[in-house]
Amino acid sequence: MSKKLRGIGAEKSLSLEEQLAKINDIRKMIGPIADKLPAICSDASLSRYLRARNWNTKKAAKMLKETLKWRLEFKPEKIRWEDVTHEAQTGKVYKANYSDKKGRTVLVMRPGFQNTTALGGQIKHLVYCMENAIMTMNPDQEQMVWLIDFQRWTMGSISVKAARETAKILQNHYPERLGLAILYNPPKVFESFWTMVKPFIEPKTYKKVKFIYSNDLESQKTMEELFDMDKLDSEFGGKSSAGFDYEAYGQRMREEEKKVSDSNISGPSSPVLSVTMESQQSGSLAAAGRASDEDDSSSVDEATSNLEGLDEETQDQPSNCENVANDDAAEVVKE
Repeated sequence: MSKKLRGIGAEKSLSLEEQLAKINDIRKMIGPIADKLPAICSDASLSRYLRARNWNTKKAAKMLKETLKWRLEFKPEKIRWEDVTHEAQTGKVYKANYSDKKGRTVLVMRPGFQNTTALGGQIKHLVYCMENAIMTMNPDQEQMVWLIDFQRWTMGSISVKAARETAKILQNHYPERLGLAILYNPPKVFESFWTMVKPFIEPKTYKKVKFIYSNDLESQKTMEELFDMDKLDSEFGGKSSAGFDYEAYGQRMREEEKKVSDSNISGPSSPVLSVTMESQQSGSLAAAGRASDEDDSSSVDEATSNLEGLDEETQDQPSNCENVANDDAAEVVKE
């Protein structure tokens, strides 16, 4: 059992056996799909879906099913740097070259640097950044930090529709990936926008949000506790003047993509591949039986049809969300 799974018990007050029982329940609900996507259906992955749905197996299974369908259609693992270069030019979302003191990947988000109007392109860029952050995450971490900078932000920087779609993608398809969200120097006018978008944010996610102000001593102390100030960008109160360099960042992304490509060739024993498999294997179900790109649509339809009955199947499955039965859990573990 991995450290990630062992640490979950204290968080949700579930014993290790109870956690395993829930995970095995979901595997039974998903059926053969779990064998085709072993990384996405790993213990660590399934536990994130369960935690996101308060260990309700039916709700977690449904959430997982929707993610599988979304990944088959959206194909996030196929997005490359060259596909999002225009969206990335201003550094509105990028992965920092430093982690927090816990070793968590840091995604910097600067909505005030929005440079496009097409929501589809914006979402594609966001998904690319999320996939890359997960792909390069430290092996002992499964969550990241979002550092949201309100420099140049106005009410026109992002629409409520875009905020709603962003929240939907992140919450529904990347459960329990957020460890902390820091809202840095939000202006007074942001309060009204926050009131509008708050209903789209799950309470569990909302509790991970911290408001930080550069002129507040307590906020400064919080940043010092979270980050190495020598590495943190000066715009967040740190001492580094590196900032965002589009050309250097693009080169970094290309190099990381090459490592993944090389790992695919070297085989599953590669350390990099083991980190990226959860992202990449989502395409394996759609790829099965596909002779060419022209057949993408029919392959997706066929693969998606294999998921259609999951909602009905989960209705017949027992849910132990409210009261976990130790005897039942032990029986599932034995199996």
